[in-house]
Amino acid sequence: MILATKNSTPIIGQISVVMGWIMNGIYKFLDGLFGIQNLGLCIVIFSILIYLFMTPLQIKQQKFSKLSSVMQPELMKIQKKYQNKKDQVSMQKMQEETSAVYQKYGVSPTGSCVQLLIQLPILWSLWHVIQNIPAYVGSVKSVLDGVASQIIGVSGYTNILQDFITDNKMTRVRLILDGSTATSNSVIDFLYALSPAQWEKLGDMKQFAGFSQAIDSTAAEISHMQNFLGLNIAEMPWNYIKAAFVGGSILLAVVALLIPLFSWGTQVLNLKLMPQAAQNNDDSNPMANSMKTMNMVMPLMSAFFCFTFPVGLGIYWIFSAVVRSVQQVLINRHLNKMDIEVLINENMKKIEEKRAKAGLPPQKITNQAHQSVKNINKIDKGNSGSPEAERARKVEESYKKAANAKPDSITAKANLVRSFDERNKKK
Repeated sequence: MILATKNSTPIIGQISVVMGWIMNGIYKFLDGLFGIQNLGLCIVIFSILIYLFMTPLQIKQQKFSKLSSVMQPELMKIQKKYQNKKDQVSMQKMQEETSAVYQKYGVSPTGSCVQLLIQLPILWSLWHVIQNIPAYVGSVKSVLDGVASQIIGVSGYTNILQDFITDNKMTRVRLILDGSTATSNSVIDFLYALSPAQWEKLGDMKQFAGFSQAIDSTAAEISHMQNFLGLNIAEMPWNYIKAAFVGGSILLAVVALLIPLFSWGTQVLNLKLMPQAAQNNDDSNPMANSMKTMNMVMPLMSAFFCFTFPVGLGIYWIFSAVVRSVQQVLINRHLNKMDIEVLINENMKKIEEKRAKAGLPPQKITNQAHQSVKNINKIDKGNSGSPEAERARKVEESYKKAANAKPDSITAKANLVRSFDERNKKK
């Protein structure tokens, strides 16, 4: 449904306004420098820029995913160990041992959630701007302002437009009323949603005969702006496909069909490249099975929505998935070259800095974590050659390096605290 007003939700509303400035800036840049007036191309560039800005968040999320894949065997051991134990003591021990694993690798259980919480308002605002281009892109609104003002000057225009919407089955358009009359923004959104054929019908209406020429010139200008590979970005792909069965262009129907197909394909590619996808290979794990199902359903839903949503949203979904996939490849290459110990040491340094600021000894967490993790590894005795044991050995070595810390460093101070604690335990 196309809404006539800007999003007023706190944070999302403000971010949407900023997104609108960027989108409008891209349009003016292309128009001023190259004489290109194409909203489809603006959406492509807009999607690329926004996801490039979010690259630091993507890197943090991928680092967490990489460490999660390493921690997963140990976490699975804990789940197996307490699988049939539902008493309060066992549940508490399970929680402590799970927390110890996260502490051992220097990550927080909510690590990925923080990045998602930051990204979600941005992504929702991005979607809202593309869904409601006239509300945020002044260059588009100015093209439609003139005709909208003339329509509002016609007596009974609200009922005329409402009948037009019903007769043409414009199910995604709704007039917003101010009392008993449609608002000017609502009329602008109605005009933006018209297909070229519907513009012709509007110009032929006797109620608007006095400014039919203005309607025709505006239709030509806005249709030029909305054209992308022969498709109107405000039109639904499904309409092009239906039109092909009654004498419409088969070529346009094929191009329209590619929108949902590419949307599905790029979403699948993006999911395949994500580190989490490699973890979900345990059929006995309900969470893994749930993730597998979601990874299958989400791309299919994206394709389904693309049939009945404007082409512009399909373009956004496709190119945003392409950008994310390129990011995934580059980030994965970078992380694959990075030793897991380096990631752990980076995390531990950050933890030590935070605890030092809070006046707490950072190394205490690590000691407690190693002590608790010993309980986890008891269920895997004799399996010293396992990948889990090898990883645990490497992690242990990375912490031992802290003994050679530079004087006056945070790590050196933490070692002094640890030595003091150990001496007190011996007394």
